[in-house]
Amino acid sequence: MPLQILVADDHQIVRQGIKALLERHGFQVAGEAANGREAVRLAQAHSPDVAILDLSMPQLNGLDAARAIFQSHSPPAIILLTMHVEEHQIVAALRAGIRGYVIKTQASQDLINAIREVVAGGIYLSPGAYGVVVDAYLAGRNAPSDPLTLREREVLQLVAEGHTTKEIAAILNLSVKTAESYRSQIMEKLQIHDIAGLVRYAIRCGLIQP
Repeated sequence: MPLQILVADDHQIVRQGIKALLERHGFQVAGEAANGREAVRLAQAHSPDVAILDLSMPQLNGLDAARAIFQSHSPPAIILLTMHVEEHQIVAALRAGIRGYVIKTQASQDLINAIREVVAGGIYLSPGAYGVVVDAYLAGRNAPSDPLTLREREVLQLVAEGHTTKEIAAILNLSVKTAESYRSQIMEKLQIHDIAGLVRYAIRCGLIQP
């Protein structure tokens, strides 16, 4: 039976390209998601062998979607597909348990190599990402830990995307009061007390695109 793979990217043309590539190499696409929240739902519903997640997706970014997927009973191996080669993003992905980090500007064969490596139980980094990690290690740098919880990052991303507190409550199935409480907690932890500042912070962390 061919490997079952979930593909999540907010651009349909990218999903179609990845699907065509995967099928050409004998893999089967078990589902397609246009945002991180849908990716979590499909991963839980279909239990694929591998999930390929774009890092920058609306409602829930790929890194936090991966963290949510890992909480399921039998999570897939996860590959993060991204344009970002910032050190803190790569380290955060590895710490979260993501097994593959593939740069979109690399050749398509890079993604196929990543799938085969993570299915075999290994870890795969695109050459560009690998170089960043090695440089950080040799320099003795430690990436700072994230002060926010997964739920707080979810709320922060939605705030930065321009959603109102009422909309955030509906998306996350929370009461409006609870959603407002999360926003206050985020501002207090980050010592940022305006929306513009939260947006800038979310961009720096890669939660949303500038």
